[in-house]
Amino acid sequence: MIVDFISPDSAAIAPARAKSSAAAAQLLAPDAAVWAANALAPRLFSQAGATDAAGTFPGQEFDWLRDAGLLTAPLATALGGAGLGAPAATDALLAVLRHVGRGNLAVGRLYEGHVNALLLIQLFGNPAQAAGWAADAAAGQLFGVWNTEEPAHGVRLEALPGGRYRLHGAKTFASGAGHVGRALATGALPEGRGWQMFVLPADEQPPVLDRSFWRPLGMRATASYRADLTGLEIGPADLLGPPDAYYRQPWFGGGASRFAAVQLGGIEAVFEETRRFLQCIGRTDDPYQRQRLGQMALLLESGRQWLRGAAAHAALPADAAASPRPGAPAYAGLVRTAIEQIGLALLPLAERCVGARGLLQPEPFERLHRDLTHYLRQPAPDAVLADVGRFVLDGHELY
Repeated sequence: MIVDFISPDSAAIAPARAKSSAAAAQLLAPDAAVWAANALAPRLFSQAGATDAAGTFPGQEFDWLRDAGLLTAPLATALGGAGLGAPAATDALLAVLRHVGRGNLAVGRLYEGHVNALLLIQLFGNPAQAAGWAADAAAGQLFGVWNTEEPAHGVRLEALPGGRYRLHGAKTFASGAGHVGRALATGALPEGRGWQMFVLPADEQPPVLDRSFWRPLGMRATASYRADLTGLEIGPADLLGPPDAYYRQPWFGGGASRFAAVQLGGIEAVFEETRRFLQCIGRTDDPYQRQRLGQMALLLESGRQWLRGAAAHAALPADAAASPRPGAPAYAGLVRTAIEQIGLALLPLAERCVGARGLLQPEPFERLHRDLTHYLRQPAPDAVLADVGRFVLDGHELY
């Protein structure tokens, strides 16, 4: 029955939307979620060019993810999901993210934010909150995580009677803004009491968006606008976890493996598109092209091995009270650094393979190059490696 939800040739896709996403998710186990994401990747890839413009959003693609049960897959089985958030399913979770990124990096970035939000909700939310937000995901709500902000205009919470708060300030790089219905955000509590997570019902209280903020080289369809939350109000039920929970280790640093998995999917797409292009123009007998493809294959397989290492050594506890593995954030830092370096090494090889002709629109390589170049620019890469160095110099083992 899973095929009915994800097959590009299935006439059952439209009627399937009448069934709840919760029912779709219940059909999925971790391995089946991987299968669904892998099968969906070619459809995502074929559609990616249509949303490669500022001001667009891959809404149809998220309908496909919803129909495949992938929006609820990160939830525990008790909440109607596939249990991808369990430590034992880390390899499956990273594979799902890689396949979605292989189809479309912009969709992968947004989906990783959705996954991140649902994992944080299950980790730090009380049972009523987890059940309520799981029901929202089953109903088709898209979640996201908005944490980045300008220091002078960051979000702060003003206390109101009855445990409520009024918000002041803005978030930048608010991916999915205008389309995310449940935004997991952070803000400063009054009197220096810490940094508080909350889930904003953005469909009911939409922030003011500055779309001119998002004029990127790539990843155009992520709609990562500046979102001004000033004047919006939240209540006690919207607050997630204790103050400063967002930055708790190993969950904060260890989560880097997830966006690295999406990036590796984009790297794989570059490899596949380069190979297809050379086959189409009949350059497969050129010894220099063969040598470059061999080097690219080596790099790609190195990235896959790093993801296997992440599943083995950087799996995160699903219980906030569990004893964390000390080396998980450091190992995840190595994973994100290695995959960044793999991408930066593979792109010039691909450029030389396809030449000027391959860099022309509407060849997919042109978009893939922009998206991957932009997405590889994650914050504080040097600080991440320095933290790994400090960890090992202090005598700790990575695993």
